[in-house]
Amino acid sequence: MEWFISCMTTNYFNFQGRARRKEYWFFTLIIFLIGVLIGIIASVLGLEESTIKMIQLIWGLVLFMPALGVQVRRLHDISRSGWWILLNLIPIIGPLVIFIFNLLDSTPGDNEYGPSPKY
Repeated sequence: MEWFISCMTTNYFNFQGRARRKEYWFFTLIIFLIGVLIGIIASVLGLEESTIKMIQLIWGLVLFMPALGVQVRRLHDISRSGWWILLNLIPIIGPLVIFIFNLLDSTPGDNEYGPSPKY
């Protein structure tokens, strides 16, 4: 949970440095779990579809910058520029390549984006 809180507070607009796999995947897991929880609560309360869509829109807007930041820092951790995130614009193949990048281990030691957060 500390990784999620860090991304949502101190690293909200941070595109510098590096983010470990652990930070990225815990952030992604918490986002997913909170999304499922919102869906369950909305179903139990019997909210209208327009209200649910508004909640999802607000949640997406709140998460946009921290998610972008942690993804860029994750790419920095494997010695890739943050511009590689634009691969997501290529249907099917782009998101698959980014997914594979997110599975790769950190570049050992320092790289051009800073010291390794792993060591």
